[in-house]
Amino acid sequence: MGRAFEFRKARKMKRWSKMAKTFTKLGREIVIAVKEGGPDPDNNSRLRAIIQTCKTENMPKENVERAIKKASDKDTSNYKEVLFEGYAPHGIPILVETATDNNNRTVANIRSYFNKCHGNMGTSGSVEFMFDHTCNFRIEKGNLDIEEVEFEFIDYGAEEVFEDEDGIHIYGPFSSFGEIQKAIEEKGVEILSSGFERIPQVLKKLSVEQEEDVDKLLEKIEEDEDVLNVFHGMEANEVE
Repeated sequence: MGRAFEFRKARKMKRWSKMAKTFTKLGREIVIAVKEGGPDPDNNSRLRAIIQTCKTENMPKENVERAIKKASDKDTSNYKEVLFEGYAPHGIPILVETATDNNNRTVANIRSYFNKCHGNMGTSGSVEFMFDHTCNFRIEKGNLDIEEVEFEFIDYGAEEVFEDEDGIHIYGPFSSFGEIQKAIEEKGVEILSSGFERIPQVLKKLSVEQEEDVDKLLEKIEEDEDVLNVFHGMEANEVE
């Protein structure tokens, strides 16, 4: 299996998101998608994909509609995506994706988490190059043959295709999102969820004690309301 498979397995081992947090995150992603491409899902592939993910996560329809409407409110006029970079203890690189309407607040909060947990917040570009920015789709397996899916979607930018108990997963470069999504939809296959991830090019193995130091920082960052995703280059120890 490839890096995307190992990355997904590690993320599932340490699933921190609770339902309320997941809904908040999805709501913010909807706002960003609407501001980027408009409120019509038919003409906004990113919004269409997020709405499908909302369905998979059982997010109420009224919550989705409220988030779409919120995107046109004055309260979200300054809403934007901001990427933060830095190092956790023991030299572990970290990327933090946020959606914020007050960058000063978010910068101060993220910096305080790094400082309190003995990490270092870096400058723009200091860590991002260590991660591959990817898009991903999870589709129903049904009667699909995994080898045929891999062969077919490689022409649309797919770099890794694998299956597990949750379905078939397709990973490709961030830039191939629209093309892969369109190909899946034209094939008539249901997209269960989709999104973007930053996969570390190299993973660093730590001791259990060192991993706990890094986890303290990750937990503080992940609890912040402005944070959408946190990616890091630490190899997770197997849980007995």
